[in-house]
Formats: sequence, structure tokens, C-alpha cells
Amino acid sequence: MIDWEQHIESDKEILLGKPVIKGTRIAVEFILERLANGWSEKDILDNYPRLTSESIRAVYAFTYNCMKDGLLYSPIENRA
Repeated sequence: MIDWEQHIESDKEILLGKPVIKGTRIAVEFILERLANGWSEKDILDNYPRLTSESIRAVYAFTYNCMKDGLLYSPIENRA
């Protein structure tokens, strides 16, 4: 698995401390929003040339790590 810490940082002076891709003001949240709205990795890379395939993979690894550690958890109720 990619070491997301080499690609993602959090600095209270940048976007109020939201996790961002290092060297940018592009938040992890922003990338996830694009992916959730149907953008492909290629779409993101074409529109944000400072990003790399590795930085997109780091977003996945970061999100997985947060979920695994219980930092991102919202119970899903069964909807019958």
C-alpha cells in the first residue's frame, strides 16, 4: 500500500487544517467529491496537472486508514 503520509499533509494555515495534497491547496475532500460525482482519475489529473496517480492513490490509502481506525464511521440504518 502507498505511504499516504508522503503525499498528504494537514496544516492549520492551509484550508483550516483540512488534509491536502502536499504542495497544493487541493483537499482530500475535494478529490473524493470529484470521484463521487463520477470523475475518473484521468479527469482529475487532466484538470489538476500538479496531481499525480500516486497522490490519487494516497487519497484512497488515507481514507482507508481513517475508516480502519474508526475516524470515519457513520452507522448505516437498514432501510426497509
